[in-house]
Amino acid sequence: MKIRSITCFINPGWPLDESQLCLSGEFIAAARNAYSALGYEVQTARLATVPFPQLISKGKDADLVNLAVALEQTARSMGLEYVSLGPALPDNLDSYPAIPAAIAATQNIFLTGLMTTPGGGVSLPAVRRCAEVIQQIAPITPDGFANLRFAALANVPPGVPFFPAAYHTPSGISFALALEAADLAVTAVSAATSLAGARQTLIQSVEQHAARLASSSQALASQFGVSFGGLDFTPASFPQEEQSFGAAMQRLGVPAVGLHGSLAAAAFLIDTLDRAVYPRAGFNGLFLPVLEDYTLACCAARGTLSVKDLLLFSAVCGTGLDTIPLPGDTTVDQLYAVLLDLAALAQRLDKPLAARLMPIPGKQAGEPTGFDFAFFVNSRIMSLDVQPLIGLFAGQETFYLHRRGGSG
Repeated sequence: MKIRSITCFINPGWPLDESQLCLSGEFIAAARNAYSALGYEVQTARLATVPFPQLISKGKDADLVNLAVALEQTARSMGLEYVSLGPALPDNLDSYPAIPAAIAATQNIFLTGLMTTPGGGVSLPAVRRCAEVIQQIAPITPDGFANLRFAALANVPPGVPFFPAAYHTPSGISFALALEAADLAVTAVSAATSLAGARQTLIQSVEQHAARLASSSQALASQFGVSFGGLDFTPASFPQEEQSFGAAMQRLGVPAVGLHGSLAAAAFLIDTLDRAVYPRAGFNGLFLPVLEDYTLACCAARGTLSVKDLLLFSAVCGTGLDTIPLPGDTTVDQLYAVLLDLAALAQRLDKPLAARLMPIPGKQAGEPTGFDFAFFVNSRIMSLDVQPLIGLFAGQETFYLHRRGGSG
C-alpha cells in the first residue's frame, strides 16, 4: 500500500497569502518525512483550495487564469505536484465557462464543476455547463488528456483528498490522506479460502495501516496547528494487475468485470471496507478508473465492461465514472445525459459521485487509446448508448430528489 497523496486544504487568498502557503509547504515537507519513516511511499503532495469563485471576481475569466498560473508556480516552488482550485458553483453559472482557459494555461491545475445543490437538488443548467466544459477541454491536447484535470461533481463535500474532487471550506488549514490500497484487496482475496476469511483479512489489514497512519497524522496536526481530516481508503488502483481493484473482483470468482456477478463482487468488497474502523475522509467508496486499472482497461478493451456497468456499480457504493475514454465526436447533449444520470444517482442515494469523461479527438468507439502516461493503461474507446434528452429534462430547472439510504 502507498500514499497516493498528502492533500493539504487551504484558503490561499487572491492575491496569494504567502504566510498560508509557506505554512502549508513546511507541513507537507514534514509530513513526507514522517510517513516515509513509517515505511510508506508518498507518491504526491497536493494542495486544494476553496472553490475558485470565492477567490476571483464574478465573470472575469482572466482572473481564474491568473490565479491558476500563479498558484501553480508557487506550488511547484514548494514541492507540491498538483493543485485543485475547487468547483464552479451552480449559483454562479458564469464560473463554468472560465475553466477550459485555465486548464489550457497550466499543466498541474485541476478544476471541477458542481452539478448539485444542498438538499437533494440537481441543477440542469449546471449539468449542461459541465458537459460543455468537457467538450471544450477535449481538444486542448491531441490525445484528449487535458480532461484528466476536470471532473463533474455530484453531492461531493469538501475535504476529499482524491483529485480532482478535492476542495476546502473557507477556514483554517487541514489535511487528509488519499491511499493507494487496491493491493490490500487483491492480497486478501487471493490468500483466502472463504469469503469470511477474505473479509477478516482485509479489515485487519486496513485497520492496522490506518492505526499507524492516524497516529502519525494526529502528531503532525498538533505540531503544526492544523486539522487532520482523516483517511480515504477508496481502493485506488495502479496500472499493474497486483494493484488492480478489478483483479480483486475477478479473484472472487467473476470471469470478467462487467459480467453478472460483478456488482456482487463490488458490493462485497466495499461492504468489507465499510466495516473497518478508522478516521474517515472523502469517498471511502468503490474506485473503478478504467484507464488507471489494469484489469478494467482489459475488460473495457474486450467489450465486457461498459459505461452503464460502471454507473450501476456506483449504486452499491462507488465514486462515479472515472477516466472513461470516449469517442472524439461525443456531443454536449450526450455528455449531458450521462452526467444527469450520475447526478440523480448521487442525490437519490445520498452519496458522493464524480465523473471524469475523456473524449479523445479523432477516435471512434473500439479504437485503441494511445496515452504515454505512467499512471495509465491503454485500452479502447468506450461507446455510449445515449441520445439527446428532450422535453422537460432539456430545460433550465433545478429539481429535487428525496434521499434514500445512507451516505456509504
